[in-house]
Amino acid sequence: MSKKNNEKLLVFALGGVGEIGKNMYVVQYANDIVVVDAGLKFPEEDMLGIDIVIPDISYLTENHDKVRGILLTHGHEDHIGGLPYILKQLKVPVYGTKLTLGLVEAKLKEANMLGDTKRILINADSELQLGTIKATFFKTNHSIPDSVGIALDTPEGTVVHTGDFKFDQTPVNGQYADLHRMAEIGNKGVLMLLSDSTNAERPGFTGSERSVGAELEEVFRKARQRVVVATFASNIHRIQQVIDAAESTQRKVTVIGRSMVNVVTIASELGYLNIPEGMLIEPEEVNRMAADRVVILSTGSQGEPMSALTRMARSTHRKVDILPGDTVIIAATPIPGNEKFVGRTVDELFRLGAHVIYGPGSVSGVHVSGHGSQEELKLMLNLMKPKYFMPIHGEYRMLRQHGVLAESVGVDKEDIFIVDIGDTVEVQGGVARRGAKVQSGNILIDGLGVGDVGNIVLRDRKLLSQDGILVVVVTLSKQEGNIMSGPDIISRGFVYVRESEGLLDEANRIVTNTLNKLMNENVNEWASLKTHVKDALGRFLYEQTRRRPMILPIIMEV
Repeated sequence: MSKKNNEKLLVFALGGVGEIGKNMYVVQYANDIVVVDAGLKFPEEDMLGIDIVIPDISYLTENHDKVRGILLTHGHEDHIGGLPYILKQLKVPVYGTKLTLGLVEAKLKEANMLGDTKRILINADSELQLGTIKATFFKTNHSIPDSVGIALDTPEGTVVHTGDFKFDQTPVNGQYADLHRMAEIGNKGVLMLLSDSTNAERPGFTGSERSVGAELEEVFRKARQRVVVATFASNIHRIQQVIDAAESTQRKVTVIGRSMVNVVTIASELGYLNIPEGMLIEPEEVNRMAADRVVILSTGSQGEPMSALTRMARSTHRKVDILPGDTVIIAATPIPGNEKFVGRTVDELFRLGAHVIYGPGSVSGVHVSGHGSQEELKLMLNLMKPKYFMPIHGEYRMLRQHGVLAESVGVDKEDIFIVDIGDTVEVQGGVARRGAKVQSGNILIDGLGVGDVGNIVLRDRKLLSQDGILVVVVTLSKQEGNIMSGPDIISRGFVYVRESEGLLDEANRIVTNTLNKLMNENVNEWASLKTHVKDALGRFLYEQTRRRPMILPIIMEV
């Protein structure tokens, strides 16, 4: 490929570094931009009322005509969940493998966007020419089938994005990681490697998913009553093993939880799940069957408040109750930040008399990670032999640790770029350096609103949630310049009115005095009146209660 002298290659992340989730990576050469993945993440605790978070794609919308497409590595939410929102602003083709596109199509259908979006099916042998950038793919192992890594050949050299991966030598579905292809890419020369850092802090190798099957079968065999298995809906290998274990222990399976039902339907239609005839039963039939003949496959391994397992634990599920003696397997580790929710669910289940298998000690058998541990990360580095290395997909400490691993296998410290979202690395003439920052950040989605809740609204919500609100309503006479009615003080979430009459009477006096004083001085600008009322009242309430409620003065003139 010919190369113009002044053109450069840019590589950066709009999400997925310094955080777990909302993965989105950008490779740009001259006027061609290729985007890898478009994920979402779940809100942090201080994002009150927010449903999900997606990347800020201002840079991509400003350069819309240069974006050649979005390439997807696999079908997990943190890689495809942002698409329905992002494709509204960025009408570009989406490339993915069969299962990945199957899951994407279900999302787009729900958002009424199926007809507007160009979807292009690829497999590990596809080659795409996207302007000056050529994309090829290689098979990887992960906790969902059809996952691929991506090699992007640019005039400056090859940038490789591993996607999420582990090296499972005995994969459940027989999809082996293509070590030959990876070594081939490495031999041709890799300019920069972007690699999954999720388990960079974990020594050794990640266990094979196949080992889980034997454990599940053992638990099913010993269980005297029903077995409930909670796992990620998208972990199709795990679902397959639950079905296999149920078959060999003569149990029937029912699937509950909307996302689980969706994935099982799509995966079995596309041939990624092998479910024997008559194996699946409706949730209504569970109570009519012998307790030792049933397996319930459910969402809720993260203790999400509205998930099926959490509702069963609280006895609020419409169709299924947990009975004393049931066995519940939580076959997943908590995502950082979810430990409290999972703990709460486990407590509730124990209260109902269930036998619960969960947590690091007991889960080792019934859960393995979908991400490679340190030895596998080193293997990827050794196969690719990159000149430059950018660890991705992980919180900052994981990226740092991955950088240390890269040094241990011979990558120079100055050739390792640990970046935050929006930090660019630019390569010109084979030399990489840090470039300018591009706009990046979080777009918050609350109900149907995309990005309309920002820092100010969150700050207000935080204030309301901590100290409540006081509304002061006053009517002033325009002619007379005096108070006609009020002030009326309404308190919500600040103090209990019936027990704080004295405090509110005094507050009332302060508002009256402040307004009278201002009007005597001929101050009649609303903004000024409101500010003075707020300040005087705020000072008084803080002295009396050490709380700072939100104060909303409402002044009317007649």
